[in-house]
Amino acid sequence: MDKKLVIIDGNSIINRAFYALPEMNNKEGLKTNAIYGFTTMLFKIIDTYKPTHISVAFDRKAPTFRHLEYEEYKAGRKKMPDELRVQFEPLKELLDKFNINRLEIDGYEADDIIGTVSKKGEENGYKVYIVTGDKDAIQLASDKTTTLITKKGIGEVEEYNFDSVMEKYEMTPTQFIDLKGLMGDKSDNIPGVPGVGEKTGIKLIKEFSSIENLVENVDQLKGSVKKKIEENKELAIMSKRLATIIRDVPIEINLDDLEFGDYNKSDVLDIFRYFGFNSLLSRVLELDGGFESEEEEININILDLENIEEFKNEINNKKELILKTVRKQGNILEKNIINIFMSLDGENIYCINEDAIEKFKDIFSSNDIKKYGYNLKDDYLALRPYDIKLENMQFDIVIAEYLIDSTSSTSYECSAIAMKYLTKKVKSEEELLGKGVKAKKYENLDSAQLKDHIGQIINTVKNVMPIMEETLTDMNMDELFHSVEMPLVEVLGSMEYRGIKVDKDKLNELGIEFRKIISSLESEIYELSGETFNINSPKQLGVILFEKLELPVIKKTKTGYSTNADVLEKLKDSHPIIDKITEYRQIVKLNSTYVEGLLNIINPISNRIHSSFNQTITTTGRISSTEPNLQNIPVKMEIGRKIRKVFISDNKCKLVDADYSQVELRVLAQMSQDENMIEAFKHNEDIHTKTASQVFNVNMEEVTSQLRAAAKAVNFGIIYGKSDFGLADDLNIPLKKAKEYIESYFAKYSKIKGFMDETIEKATENGYVTTILNRRRYIPEIKSSNFMERNRGKRFAMNAPIQGSAADIIKIAMVNVYKKLEEKNLKSKLILQVHDELIVEAFEDELEEVKQIVKDEMENAVKMDINLDVDLNTGNSWYETK
Repeated sequence: MDKKLVIIDGNSIINRAFYALPEMNNKEGLKTNAIYGFTTMLFKIIDTYKPTHISVAFDRKAPTFRHLEYEEYKAGRKKMPDELRVQFEPLKELLDKFNINRLEIDGYEADDIIGTVSKKGEENGYKVYIVTGDKDAIQLASDKTTTLITKKGIGEVEEYNFDSVMEKYEMTPTQFIDLKGLMGDKSDNIPGVPGVGEKTGIKLIKEFSSIENLVENVDQLKGSVKKKIEENKELAIMSKRLATIIRDVPIEINLDDLEFGDYNKSDVLDIFRYFGFNSLLSRVLELDGGFESEEEEININILDLENIEEFKNEINNKKELILKTVRKQGNILEKNIINIFMSLDGENIYCINEDAIEKFKDIFSSNDIKKYGYNLKDDYLALRPYDIKLENMQFDIVIAEYLIDSTSSTSYECSAIAMKYLTKKVKSEEELLGKGVKAKKYENLDSAQLKDHIGQIINTVKNVMPIMEETLTDMNMDELFHSVEMPLVEVLGSMEYRGIKVDKDKLNELGIEFRKIISSLESEIYELSGETFNINSPKQLGVILFEKLELPVIKKTKTGYSTNADVLEKLKDSHPIIDKITEYRQIVKLNSTYVEGLLNIINPISNRIHSSFNQTITTTGRISSTEPNLQNIPVKMEIGRKIRKVFISDNKCKLVDADYSQVELRVLAQMSQDENMIEAFKHNEDIHTKTASQVFNVNMEEVTSQLRAAAKAVNFGIIYGKSDFGLADDLNIPLKKAKEYIESYFAKYSKIKGFMDETIEKATENGYVTTILNRRRYIPEIKSSNFMERNRGKRFAMNAPIQGSAADIIKIAMVNVYKKLEEKNLKSKLILQVHDELIVEAFEDELEEVKQIVKDEMENAVKMDINLDVDLNTGNSWYETK
């Protein structure tokens, strides 16, 4: 086998990786983007060039001989950012785990080490590859050495050997040093000959071969070039010396020590997990090198179920079942199941088709049999059209992983979970089906493909559950998982399946109304601007606003003027056209998103909208919804509120809407134990009026609507960790005044200040904050060396326990309301959750009972020193309930 030596310029590649990739952190707040980029580059080089030997050279801080010769060498270089500096040692640790040789020496640069090692490699018959972002290394290219110069960040490389250098520059690689001596190098602050660029430099080197020969024959030159060379002979020679890579650095190197492959894979995988590089774990497994401890081989048998009763008896005896349904794409209300896969041990997996589903109805519906799986809500929804409710869903590995790491940079796909916990390769859905218009559907897969994939998922569920259970217990989140998050799976599944009824006629009426307003606004905008143009084109709008109307330019982008919402807000008093454009955009969005958008997704069978409720999206624990996002229906404008008129109750039903009153402020009072705020809530005082009275030193009855509004902004600003800058911007008041408001607030609510400070302190120490139910939110930003980033982390730390606790409370309420409706065998159903609000579609003959259930369960969701007050209303539409 040919010996191939790869030598990497460590400083150059980590530097380029840092600037090429967006910011990344591990759970503990360590910056990792440069390490990640370096590592992906390393994998790419290994895959492409198959090296037998690898070494990475690094610079040292000590000055080199070049600095001693020329004091200005590399002067003026931008200081290395702290966010990059902190990644060097962890990268070296990663290289050590890979047992990859590292070289550095005082007095010399990494380039010189690379030059020395490459020379030794050539002399010993190696094919050498140099990896760097620095074109200086082109001088080292030869028949035996290929210099790989990174481009497009670190995504691609350009290869230089002797022939390619001759072809591109019409000179030898060693003459490249002479060229640099003439041209100089701004990045290294090598002066070169002033006024000589690449074109002139190449011409001179082609004619005279070297700087020394050029200097000796300067009389053959003419004009300004002659003058430049004559006046800068010594500078040219010194510049060449500075640009020349030394190839005899006094460093002991045994090439055998550079051999790659003798490392412990388990150690490498551990450090990848520490960095949070879960997406790269599979790359480690794909490498040929490394050794690892022997692991027990897992045999997965996918079997067609022949004796159904025998298997059912086994399930009933064991009282547990791992399952995964596979269904065709189609209407949520229709029977679409292709197969159901079931297992007791994760290795012997039985497959049934649609015909046998009815025979397992008692198993699936049994509350005595625990169900385990991956995305169990999908299984619940797949079985509902068969009149089967999947009961006792006990463990979903997606939900568990979300609790363990809600800020995961990878998805909660089975492939990521299997790799993270079991270091096992499982195909992702994209790898299995493809993506885009050419993506396959599950029904298009052949039987063997499908069985293998689902078998791997079920095996993963079986093997990660005990690890995850232990992790959840260690993190003190087992109660949250089993009592709140897992029961919530059924609640959300039920809400999705039931959906919410839509008045299509009302929707069409709104569409007509919106289009009339849009047309009228267009005419007004054209009149104010003096011409017609595409209002939806930021480029055309920018020309109208900032060139024709000569409004002050707030912000420019690469393509022209910015006309985003922030810019329009700052310009609102500059010209009447601004308000019209803002209103136009709002109505256009309402029409496209909520009229045209909703019309497209009304279910033809139920005439209802079946939104998807997502349990694992937000980092705070809040539920989100998609297709459509029912949590984002605008309510600040009356015309936006009209959208709620289209959501109606079914025949003989009413909508019961229950909304927590100021739940986040109540949580803040509870968690901080601030007596002033607790007393205000206990006496049912208006908290914003009370705050205004406290902060502005006036009696309660003297609080004006303006003071109350300011106090409200302060109250919620405190929850969201707003600074005096943010508050000043919100209230449009001077910074000094905003600072006084906050200081006055904390003087009156001193325990809140203490709570916030303590929360930040704990977050800085632990890297995370917790809610009242111990939900963790990791905040790596709080350990950043960047001031702005660190402050952002502090805001997250102040807000997450409060917002997350409010999310915990509403989830408990949802579970309890759902259970109570089920226990009493009521026809009424919980159909929607929006932030702090629950909506139940109640049958009129159950209305009073439902109202009492909802109010009781919401107000008693958790025990606190303060009551959880609920505002409850009923109506025929969502609009009427508000």
